[in-house]
Amino acid sequence: MTDKHSEILLQMEELSTWFGGRERPSRVVDKVSFSIRRGETFALLGESGCGKSMTALSLMQLVPTPAGRIVCGRVRLDKDDLLQFSERQMRSVRGQRMAMIFQEPMTSLNPVLTIGEQIAEVLRAQAQTNGDRKKIQTEVINTLAAVGIPDPARRFKDYPHQLSGGMKQRVVIAMALAAKPDLLIADEPTTALDVTIQAQVLDLLKDVQRQTGMAILLITHDLGIVANRVDRLAVMYAGQIIELASREQFFSASAHPYSRKLFAALPNMRKRDRQLETIRGNVPPLDSVFQGCRFVERCEQAYEVCHNTIPEWRRLSNGQQVRCHLYADGSSVDEQCFAGKNKSISTETSSAMPLVMQARDLRVHFPIRKGLFKRIAGYVYAVDGIDLDLHQGRTLALVGESGCGKTTAGKALLQLIQASAGSVHWSAQGQRQELTALKGKKLRRLRAHFQIIFQDPFSSLNPRMMVGEILQEGMRAQHVVNTREQRETMIDELLKQVGMPPEAKYRYPHEFSGGQRQRISIARALAVKPDVIVCDEPTSALDVSVQAQTLNLLKQLQLELGISYLFITHNISVVEYLAHDIAVMYLGRIVEKGPAEKLLNSPQHPYTQALLSAVPVIDADRDRKVIRLEGELPSPIYPPQGCHFHPRCPQVMEMCKKTYPPVSILGEGHEVRCHLLKQD
Repeated sequence: MTDKHSEILLQMEELSTWFGGRERPSRVVDKVSFSIRRGETFALLGESGCGKSMTALSLMQLVPTPAGRIVCGRVRLDKDDLLQFSERQMRSVRGQRMAMIFQEPMTSLNPVLTIGEQIAEVLRAQAQTNGDRKKIQTEVINTLAAVGIPDPARRFKDYPHQLSGGMKQRVVIAMALAAKPDLLIADEPTTALDVTIQAQVLDLLKDVQRQTGMAILLITHDLGIVANRVDRLAVMYAGQIIELASREQFFSASAHPYSRKLFAALPNMRKRDRQLETIRGNVPPLDSVFQGCRFVERCEQAYEVCHNTIPEWRRLSNGQQVRCHLYADGSSVDEQCFAGKNKSISTETSSAMPLVMQARDLRVHFPIRKGLFKRIAGYVYAVDGIDLDLHQGRTLALVGESGCGKTTAGKALLQLIQASAGSVHWSAQGQRQELTALKGKKLRRLRAHFQIIFQDPFSSLNPRMMVGEILQEGMRAQHVVNTREQRETMIDELLKQVGMPPEAKYRYPHEFSGGQRQRISIARALAVKPDVIVCDEPTSALDVSVQAQTLNLLKQLQLELGISYLFITHNISVVEYLAHDIAVMYLGRIVEKGPAEKLLNSPQHPYTQALLSAVPVIDADRDRKVIRLEGELPSPIYPPQGCHFHPRCPQVMEMCKKTYPPVSILGEGHEVRCHLLKQD
């Protein structure tokens, strides 16, 4: 351990936070202990519902009452036991000595106050500037500049809705850093961000940490971020810490079976020919009375003692600590114990497979209307002339930053949004139809052939209908089967196909977990026997274990039924595992497309190169330099002249500013729009 990490800043001992009644409380945080040193980044890993965020809220004494209460434990910040502090004393700790970045930036910002005023509130509360208005404004502008907000003096007066997602996250970071805390708690600070913005946010935290020497508690389930950004980590499961290790120890030889399963569930290019490993079942209810190991029902290495004896901490020979009976004698476990058992699958299909959907010069321009008579004052060029080819039984991944038009393009393909120009042809069963020319009943009759899985399954499922009614709705509308008995039989088959029990049809959406709701959404899309499914970020909010289940299901269904997917995502690891072809979208236009292996291994467009360089990697052999893009994504209302990417391109030439680049064919279906290729 280096000198800068020698002094302990935070020491947590046996911290317990319970919710509910005293007879059967939910032990959300159950005797959690760990320490964080000055200048150190410490990560807390685990699935949703394991207690990570509640541990952070307990540190800050922000547990919602009266439902929750801190039952016991000690939390020492320097020499002070924070659990002995009153609420008034804690106000001087929060912000100044300990600050928190919450997971969703928009819920952390007041929509009716400017961002400058909100940061100024922090400074006034901590008496950083003695109430001098000009001094406060100067300090706020300096703070905004420090977190990389362009033109901070102008942005000082902006409201949250005027900022992009990445800029809102930077403002939340600025609020947390304004009073220069000793400890920064970052709760999933990059979950909803694109990889380019994610890299910028993480670099920013690292730069501030280097300048100020603050410690960081990073809460995340992204192993890629942990592999590149932390010094030590703890794995949390069902309210308990089950493994403590340095980054090097964890990524060279993780010890607990749960940790091993998290690694095995990660998708990547090397696993394309087999199913991902999954963790069976779910996190157990935290109001349970545990007799043995909390992971026992999901563990493939469990034996009798695991069911009836609570495991104690074991210190391994390398200093790593683990709470598991497999290490009862203190020695390591044979690697064969953890060997994967998932079957191999062959999902590679030829690019010569017939086309099922083809878009040419597709455009979606939303009019901007102003004035009393709502005259058109301009357009939002959401999709600005794209060509896409979707082949039978193959997956086309559509990737790019938020706001580039991916979701709008997917909806326009299915005619859920009317295209402004261009054509969309659907071909199947010997038919070829121009979808943009169809209206009313003619279009509705074809809708059984193409369906969509929305990003948020909960908001897309009717909360007043049982699952069986939700699945029947599409069948009746498209006359898939005629009798009630046939529909009931088909519903049972669908639920079995997506890994759900038949009795699930009698329950409502709120009674299921996020992963189960996503399976129901997939079953609803399959109910009308489609040829094409548009998957709009179907795994973005899922833990890696639930994500693995969903990806296995999608791949298996494609293998069995020959379904084609348009997979909209910004998760490149998912693309590596699932996609046959990739199209990269930037500001309404496709800048590069081609076979997945070719594009991922040899990207040609500067934007694709920047996008892939920003992806956090776990494999030490794949280390690469991140290409940082300057500025924010330009507005689709006023797209740049010439190449849309030129204001942010690190290799821009004069002709890029004047002329839209033509298509360069690089062979094997690989197409790029970039003047650099013509220059070469």
